Amino acid sequence: MSDLSAPGFPEEEVRQRARAGAAAAFPPPGAYGQVLFGAAGPAHGGAPDALEALRIVPPVFMPQRLAKLIDLGREPDHRDVELTTVIGGFTSALPVYVSATGSTRAAGGDLGLALGRQAGALGLPMVIGENVVPVNGYGRLGEAADRALLGRLRAYTGQLPDGLGGVAVQQSTEDADAEVWNLVYSDPAALPLLESGRLAFELKVGQGAKPGLGGMTVLDAEAAARLGDRYGLDPVFGEDDGRVLRASTPGTFTAEILRQQIRLMRNNFPRARVWVKLHPGRDVAEAARVAAEAGADAVTVDGAEGGTGWAPGVFPAQVGLPLAECLRRLAAAGPPPCLLVSGRIWEGGRAVKSLALGARAVGLGRAALLAAAEDPEAGLIRFTDCLALELRLLISALGKYAPAALERADVWSPEFP
Repeated sequence: MSDLSAPGFPEEEVRQRARAGAAAAFPPPGAYGQVLFGAAGPAHGGAPDALEALRIVPPVFMPQRLAKLIDLGREPDHRDVELTTVIGGFTSALPVYVSATGSTRAAGGDLGLALGRQAGALGLPMVIGENVVPVNGYGRLGEAADRALLGRLRAYTGQLPDGLGGVAVQQSTEDADAEVWNLVYSDPAALPLLESGRLAFELKVGQGAKPGLGGMTVLDAEAAARLGDRYGLDPVFGEDDGRVLRASTPGTFTAEILRQQIRLMRNNFPRARVWVKLHPGRDVAEAARVAAEAGADAVTVDGAEGGTGWAPGVFPAQVGLPLAECLRRLAAAGPPPCLLVSGRIWEGGRAVKSLALGARAVGLGRAALLAAAEDPEAGLIRFTDCLALELRLLISALGKYAPAALERADVWSPEFP
């Protein structure tokens, strides 16, 4: 029946699944480590994005501009916007942090080190993602320093100016078995961060690109043999392919378990800040409230637009709340004191809208990796120069001079009247 067709139906996708079986639920394994996956935006065939549909709406009357004029003794302009922001206990040069990059090949090696050096030089907080230690090692006893956690930590701190930035080290279920937080907390290399209040531990509950699932990577036969006792391995690409899917356990949480996890973190690591990362679940506002009340210094919400190094194709396309809806639900319930959000953030407009809807800062994930890949010496630095200018222009256009002054009235759309 090779001449059978089905106009208006995703015929080729069905045929691909008939040819490849379970492997067709994922992108081609050869794309692993070279492609950053995530939901497509409307400009690239994706569904309309409520956050991008918002308009930034400057008022006619601007009392804060008058107050700034009186303070300066001259007419203020965009250069007078102060972007320094406290993010989860860290002072950041911008209302921006570098989102978690974990053990996937795309963030490893030289690119991960380049990203860390530039983020450090900029004074932006940076998250080191889950599973780096179980997969690539901590960086001692002959482990490859370029891919290990200690190498990333040193690359960042080696460029960090006094008083700015900070590192949040993420931990997942497998990381707990590897005692990642204990390793970092007791390491002399982390002591300067601890002593200056610039070390955080982030509890990962989930992420935007694959809500409800743990981290996933593609392993070759050698790595699979080395890690098989610590991870679930699935030969979805075929027994003869040589590559296997490595799936992490996402962890099981109730409100009380989350409270106790945070209390345990505060008790065991009293000198470290506590961050919690949530996926865009339907109860995200309740989860954020629980985390904040338990004492989290920052709650990160990753919208469904968030990117990843690897995910089943159906998840970025169809699973999880969009970032705009997360922000709406959080605002209705009362957002946590320090809300951090991520999800296809790459320019000033999307960032300002997120800040106006209640976020303290926005995360750069794929954008940061792509910028560092474009120029390992200064790509992220130049990228954030552009982003900072857009932020200053937009905030100034609203008659305001700090990100914290942004409010819900600064954005509009028919869906957000």
